Amino acid sequence: MRAKTYKMTPKESKEPQGNLFLLRLENITNMDHELVRLAGKTNEDVFVKKLGKVYIPNERRPGFPTRPMVGLHYLKGLNNLSDEGVTEGFLENPDWQYI
Repeated sequence: MRAKTYKMTPKESKEPQGNLFLLRLENITNMDHELVRLAGKTNEDVFVKKLGKVYIPNERRPGFPTRPMVGLHYLKGLNNLSDEGVTEGFLENPDWQYI
């Protein structure tokens, strides 16, 4: 008589588990931060209309969405930063990433 073999498979969870690297910005951002509130009041269609042509793809560089570029330029001017400084701040600060 042969011994019965069982296949070991992971249990499926009915409850979603968070993943540290897949967190939504809303969950780690201070939603009362003044810049986050400003982002919620901003009409991005105005920026896309006025500035969208600047960030379109061309032969030399890929296009980039208008809203993040406007946000980065705003943060750069607000904090008197270089391109490198605003990039570093963006990478380290979820509030900046949210806007």
